Amino acid sequence: MKRVLFLCSGNYYRSRFAEIFFNWNAEQHGLPWRAESRGLALDSRNSGPLSRHTSANLAARGISWAEYLRSPLPVTEADFAAANRVIAVKAAEHRPIVDAQFPGWRDVVEYWHVHDLDCATPAETFAQLEQEITQLLAGLSAKAA
Repeated sequence: MKRVLFLCSGNYYRSRFAEIFFNWNAEQHGLPWRAESRGLALDSRNSGPLSRHTSANLAARGISWAEYLRSPLPVTEADFAAANRVIAVKAAEHRPIVDAQFPGWRDVVEYWHVHDLDCATPAETFAQLEQEITQLLAGLSAKAA
């Protein structure tokens, strides 16, 4: 089983959606990939294990998130080392953190441009994440064929 690691700031909203949505779709398509997610700058203001926006969006899609309920986790060197692909969801926000805290991994991380709640509505964020993940899954599926 190969592993993709999704990174965001708090491991509460965007990366958690990416992890769960990716895993649900990979399983539906029989892909030998599994996603995990971590945070680059955990924020104590996040309340609970998962954003209410994330859980509501997944529920609306009929995707269970019960097995993913856990506190947000900070990324470690071991997380980078264990991943086959590493994707940070917003370049402008996350590249400086990766460069400062994990410089040995700067050339490994792929960057998307998915905004957080300060710049986009949940509907916009989830639509963009869905599009990015669908493209990622299509690419992984084509390589597996």
